[in-house]
Amino acid sequence: MTQHAKHDAAQARGAPVPEAELTRPPRPHGGWSISLSPLDKAQILPAPAKPPLTFPTGVLTAAGAPVPQAAVWRNRRCITLPPKPAQNLTPLEGTWLWGGLLYAHFGHFMCESTTRLWALDHLDTPVDGVLFVSKFAPEDGLASYHRDFLRLMGCDLPVHIVDRPVSVERLIVPGQGFGLGEMAAGTAPFRAAIQSRFATGVAPRGDEKLYISRSAIGPRRGGLLFETVLEDHLRTQGYTIFHPQKHPLEEQIARYKAARHILAAEGSALHLLAMVARRDQRIGMILRRRSGATDTISLHLRSFAGQAPDQIEAISRTWMPAEGGRKHMSVAELDFPVLQRQLRGLGYIADGPDWPAIPDATARQEVHSARFRRMMNYQPTAYQSAP
Repeated sequence: MTQHAKHDAAQARGAPVPEAELTRPPRPHGGWSISLSPLDKAQILPAPAKPPLTFPTGVLTAAGAPVPQAAVWRNRRCITLPPKPAQNLTPLEGTWLWGGLLYAHFGHFMCESTTRLWALDHLDTPVDGVLFVSKFAPEDGLASYHRDFLRLMGCDLPVHIVDRPVSVERLIVPGQGFGLGEMAAGTAPFRAAIQSRFATGVAPRGDEKLYISRSAIGPRRGGLLFETVLEDHLRTQGYTIFHPQKHPLEEQIARYKAARHILAAEGSALHLLAMVARRDQRIGMILRRRSGATDTISLHLRSFAGQAPDQIEAISRTWMPAEGGRKHMSVAELDFPVLQRQLRGLGYIADGPDWPAIPDATARQEVHSARFRRMMNYQPTAYQSAP
């Protein structure tokens, strides 16, 4: 074992992490991201009701000092700020595991709420449950997919959502083992936990060709213009069209495990696929934008499944709201002849009738229809493909 590996293994057993390192972003190859830090009488301060991108929440020591390894990092930015100590703390007895932020958004839940569950395989003593603070989570704390993921992870512990300042008798703080940006690679302990624990009892069930669609989600979350036309083309090639949000996690996972050829509109569903994908599957991601999210998904698949997806880029232009639009709201207009050539060249489809281009007038009529919220005034923007 190298000296670096010995250092990381010692941190995982609870050895102190150098203070200077705690203020740096987590690393997929070790450091505080694989540490376990036990704290007595730790304070947990909840998030504000309508938090902005960065906001004060998290864990303090009994003396009121910040606990940096309890923070949440996105890319190389820390999005949780040290909270101020509270005067009146509700005592919480027992030993608890720090879970971090609980997100209502599926993609952020997958990438930023599951990041500390690797510690389930590294606890020296039993814990009474997992503690989260909420980021736009449902009023009752857990959505059905939250519960399903935890169950499929083999976590049958109670989950408590901290909604007031508490003092925890004993808190175990695992480092952030997964996330967005370079942390999409996951640490070795996190990847091992997913491989050994997650959905191991779900058997493959479904068709060999699967298209993971976004056409039923709605335009406010972005998408592909005329995606239903693409679905019709793919059906003639033997693909089953699958809308993951309409099915429980077990069904999604069973379908993903069964398929040999998977095409998907780029989106959050691919993070679940990455947790269970195999090296022998063909996975093609049809781009709907050019953003860091695309690279995060590719890195997640490459690190967990052993292969990066084929990035299929056939965007002729994108449409964005004239005011206040964000990248995740962009609507990609596909060049269907180009898309057909790419899919055929990569082996996802066979020869067949040509896929005609969508006329400009038809595209404008569709993007300004009620489906794409005419009041948002979507406008065409030039699209520059990756170099």
